[in-house]
Amino acid sequence: MARFGGIFLGFFLFLALSASGCSAQVPGSSGALTPEIKRRIQTEIRSRYNVPPSIGVGLSELKASEVPGYDQLTVTFTGGTHNTTFDFLLSKDRKTLARLEKFDISQDLMAKIDVKGRPVRGNPNAQVTIVNFDDFQCPFCSRMHATLFPGILQAYGDKIKVIYKDYPLVEIHPWAMHAAVNANCLAEQSNEAYWDFADYVHGNQKEVSGRSRPESFANLDRIAKDQGQKHQLDLQKLQACIQKQDETAVRASMAEADKLGVDSTPTLYINGEKATGVLPEDVLRTMLDRALGQGAGSAPADAKK
Repeated sequence: MARFGGIFLGFFLFLALSASGCSAQVPGSSGALTPEIKRRIQTEIRSRYNVPPSIGVGLSELKASEVPGYDQLTVTFTGGTHNTTFDFLLSKDRKTLARLEKFDISQDLMAKIDVKGRPVRGNPNAQVTIVNFDDFQCPFCSRMHATLFPGILQAYGDKIKVIYKDYPLVEIHPWAMHAAVNANCLAEQSNEAYWDFADYVHGNQKEVSGRSRPESFANLDRIAKDQGQKHQLDLQKLQACIQKQDETAVRASMAEADKLGVDSTPTLYINGEKATGVLPEDVLRTMLDRALGQGAGSAPADAKK
């Protein structure tokens, strides 16, 4: 489920701006944009990428670029409290807008994902790692969870491990943050308690939601306490953590996801290969088989065992 309307920007895409009408810009000029050129750029971007009306499109001042004949322009997409920026190139004659993407391959993508202390399901030393940015209230996440567990995990045995990272879509899911915090409270004491909580909440979202936000919070607290009792945790410590509702770790995971370009749930990284949405089991198997055939790469370390 998307945080806000997804915007796909091509690998190297040129957008021709209409040359009709008057323009104060001349070839070779790198001055400020005229209102007319700004309008053309914003109109072209909205049309080309189907930007929803509710999303703002802002333009930065021009800067020198590394590409001869072009200036650099940063475009900011704003939706609610969430901003996303992309760099474009604008020709000096102001007739062509281009999007050139650069990819940092100086390190393995998985090395950029912090999984220190995160609960692991599967073989901690497996060749293939699945990192899933998950939202406990997202119905699509529930379907993805049901595909992963138990089917995929049983089928691949000790060849894979699964790690969940938090990405609650707080704008549209009122109890997702509370669920993530409670899950992490359990994870502080027990890997198994975390996963049992994740199984239950993903499988019983309607029951958790109840009829109001306070009721959903109470349900989540009850479920967490039940897991604490089942796994013989320190209940006083667990209760204190639940009552505190410290969102720091969850917010850090969300910020990390934003830097990676995550904007919807579920989003999976399989040894670095990104996939969004609910993957059919055959597609997931194809990706896992490819990862197994390619070797381990640089899988994230320090996950909780």
